[in-house]
Amino acid sequence: MEVADLFNILHNAIEAEHNGKKISQNEMAKLLGIPMRTYQDWKLGTTKPKAAKSVIKMLGLLEDDEIIRVVRKINRLGGQ
Repeated sequence: MEVADLFNILHNAIEAEHNGKKISQNEMAKLLGIPMRTYQDWKLGTTKPKAAKSVIKMLGLLEDDEIIRVVRKINRLGGQ
């Protein structure tokens, strides 16, 4: 699986969490605190954040409840 696929899956999942409301790439970039062009490049696979695939693989090694705990802890610590 390519990094672009990961970002597309996550983007779609976040939209689904918001009752299917479309979220623009610009809105998502603002939520992530990055330039829109950077997010667009990630989604297209033009550029790849180096750690993204490793982070997803590491989360995949955890049980579901532990994934939630870890992600919430990261968000509390400012990893948004």
